[in-house]
This record gives sequence, structure tokens and C-alpha cells, in this order.
Amino acid sequence: MTHRQRLELIEKHLRANRYADLHSLAIKFSISPSTARRALDELEAQGVCRRHHGGASVVDPDEMAREYDFISRDQTKADEKFIMARFIADQVTPGMTVMIDGGTSAYAVARLLIGKRLRVITNSLPVAGLLSDVGTVETVVTGGTIHNRIGVLVGPHCEEMLDRSHADIAILGASGVTEKGLWAHNDLIAEIQRKMVAAADRSIFAIDHSKFGRKAPLLATSFQATHTIVTDRSPSPEIAAAMRSARATLALCPTG
Repeated sequence: MTHRQRLELIEKHLRANRYADLHSLAIKFSISPSTARRALDELEAQGVCRRHHGGASVVDPDEMAREYDFISRDQTKADEKFIMARFIADQVTPGMTVMIDGGTSAYAVARLLIGKRLRVITNSLPVAGLLSDVGTVETVVTGGTIHNRIGVLVGPHCEEMLDRSHADIAILGASGVTEKGLWAHNDLIAEIQRKMVAAADRSIFAIDHSKFGRKAPLLATSFQATHTIVTDRSPSPEIAAAMRSARATLALCPTG
């Protein structure tokens, strides 16, 4: 097989699967990881894919548009997100391993981690893309299946990776918060959040006040003593009492 033929096959594989890691490419095409890395570098130069630590994701104009939509979503909460993100980023110190999920609030925190020497484990392709060119950050992408075309990796491969990982801090969002805990839009995302919480010594949730009292389809996690809920306004007395009962920490970051 010529170099050009192999490159075309790798490109076809990338376009079919949206993401591929060096190890799986090496096995599939009977090549060394260094050869797979050079092939991905060449495809990136051609604009076919975007390189991440340990692999690459395909570049698609529609996907890029969706990513920008992800980044700009909920701009009415931009001030709140920045203040909460700054508070959370200040909890992260150099040398830590940090897990970051696929929400927009977690992405806001990721932007403020640039410049810190960290190891970041994420299932978010937007976060991976943001940090991939930052020399101080080692970025590890979990792998898995892209869900809902918003660049979030889920499924068994992602869950297995998280089961084998450990982090000092997990940074997450939520679709809703009630007395029962923190909610997610579906079971796939809820399961990834459970895995991140289990893998981390501490879990910090960035929650703007609009999420309080809102139920989503799946309960991701009940409140735990290792949880810190960072928000811009006080929750209802019932939710605050549930947090205290679980010994979870409530951190208020008022926006004025």
C-alpha cells in the first residue's frame, strides 16, 4: 500500500467515525503510532481534521458552525458564567489533573485555565480544540461516540476511559437542580457525569440561577460531600437544605 492510499483510507475512516485515536489507527492499518501521528499531521495540514492529544477529529464546516453555536449559546448569562468560571478556575492549581465535561459553563472555565500547567481529561471536543495548542496543558480526549452533533463524546468507550482515570477536580454543569440533586438531559450524558464524579476527589458544578427548580429527564447525581455548587444566586430554601444535609458546599458568586 502506498503512502497516498493509506492516507486516503485514514481520511475515510476519520470521516466515517468523526474521531480516531492513534492506538486504534495503528491497529486498524498495521502501522506504528508514530506513522499514524504523521498521517494525522498531514491530514490536519490539508484541513481534513483537527489534531488532539492522542488522536484527531474530522473538520466539517457544519460541525464548526455547530461548535460556534455551542460556544455562543445562552449569551444572556455571559456575565454570570464568567464570574463563576473565574471563581472555579482559581480553585485549580498547577500540577492538577482536571476533568471537564461538555457543557458551556465548563467550557467557560476551560478558557481561564490557559497558561496553567495541567493535565486535562475531557469528553468535549470544543474544550479539546481550545486547549490542544496550549503548551502548558496536556489534553486527553476520552474517545467515544459524538452525541447530538455538539461535540460531546459519550458511550461505552468514554465510560471505560473514565473508569480508568483519576482527577483532582471534575468541572461540570447541569441542566437542572432540585432537592434531589443535579439533572442531565439524557442517560448518556448523565452516566458520563456520574463517572467523572466517581473519578474525581472533588466535583465543582457551575450552575446559574435559572437551573434551580428545573428538572431534566435524568438525575445525574444526588448531592455529595465532595460537591461544590458554584452559582450566582441563592437557591430555594428546600434546595439549600438538601445541599446542607448532604454536606455539599454552596459557593455564591453574585454578579451585582
